Amino acid sequence: MLGERLGERPEVIHLASGQLRPRLRELKFLATGAATGLLSWFALIGLVLSVAPVVTLPLLPRTARVARRLVAFERRRTGRFLGKPIDGGGKDADTGDGGDSGQDDGAGADDIATVLTSPDVRRDVSWLALQATVGTLAGLVAVGSPAGVVQNVLIAALWPYLPGITTTLSAPVESWSDAAVALGTAAGYGVVGVLLVPLLARWYARISAVRLAPRKISLAERLAEVTATRAAALEAHGTELRRIERNLHDGTQNRLVAVVMHLGMVERALRRGQDSALPDSALLDSALPMILTAQNAATDALSELREVVRSIYPPILSDRGLPGAVAALVSHCAIPASYEARDLPRAPAAVEAAAYFVVAEALTNAVKHSGASQITVVLRAEDGLLTVEVTDDGHGGADETLGTGLIGIDRRVAAFDGTTRLHSPRGGPTVLRAAIPMGA
Repeated sequence: MLGERLGERPEVIHLASGQLRPRLRELKFLATGAATGLLSWFALIGLVLSVAPVVTLPLLPRTARVARRLVAFERRRTGRFLGKPIDGGGKDADTGDGGDSGQDDGAGADDIATVLTSPDVRRDVSWLALQATVGTLAGLVAVGSPAGVVQNVLIAALWPYLPGITTTLSAPVESWSDAAVALGTAAGYGVVGVLLVPLLARWYARISAVRLAPRKISLAERLAEVTATRAAALEAHGTELRRIERNLHDGTQNRLVAVVMHLGMVERALRRGQDSALPDSALLDSALPMILTAQNAATDALSELREVVRSIYPPILSDRGLPGAVAALVSHCAIPASYEARDLPRAPAAVEAAAYFVVAEALTNAVKHSGASQITVVLRAEDGLLTVEVTDDGHGGADETLGTGLIGIDRRVAAFDGTTRLHSPRGGPTVLRAAIPMGA
């Protein structure tokens, strides 16, 4: 009988451990929430002090960036607790949590306006208010229950040596019967911890997940978004057609005209030679330079035609796939560049072409304007999105409203209902991140 009991003891210990681990996890979740609740108070006060006095408005982007980093941390923590990642939403404001990057200290009026009008910022501020109040109270309940158990047990044990001591409910302990009351109070705290904390943790995690997740888009908003995306796609398509027509007209067509012109000159020279009865060697000497010129013009026209074809759909994508094609771009970059591709499946040809051109344009812009000494290119696939991230350590200050390169990238990505984010504070670094749905 004793052997049987000893044999069963590990199973009992394992069962107790299995019951204790979730309780500790729930307690930790709420206790950490009390700490982030306190930080939420500071974040809310900082936002109010950045907005209320007009002179402090330039500090708003930085304050919002700090607040949204706190929100991003809590979003990841709540997602891990629930076992389901919480989406941070689409194209956040430039104080956003896409990589927890934001604008620089010298953010301008446009950044202030973005923070003030962004629905994502409003969503996060509402969560900060919730966390500062309910989250803090829930965390105090979670921390107070085990603390109350320990404190009241110690009071019940040590009351003879601590005259005038009271329980956590302010009941004096002056006898052993009062000590029994203290133990009952400890038991009450224990019951609260065992029964209430798990329910409170799961309830508040679900409430936080709803507050932290992006708001549901109405049908009208989605229709407006689709309309805007369609307009961007048509604009990108029209721009691409105009570029192809311009390249063919200004390059290839001129080369072919030159070929025809030189061949016509050869024909006239040969006819004049025949009429004047010149020997064949003289005819050849007069026609050969023009033939060679026509051949060179035809070669140039063929080369330019190939470049136009490559700009429509690079053949290297078919030959080597997107990882190999981007690796070739990076290896030929004038600035030292590193490249990383993380578990990339094959995507539709149009999506791979868009990602390829995003990298090509970003590298071209960095070489021309950034003054960088190092570029990093990262491709990854996650949650049905093909993400392209190009980072350079240049002087920053890139503005997607100036110049056609960044605008072209944004339009090309928007045509697939994707998003583009540019983070380029003065002094660098510049981070361009494009996310393209792979189901496009």
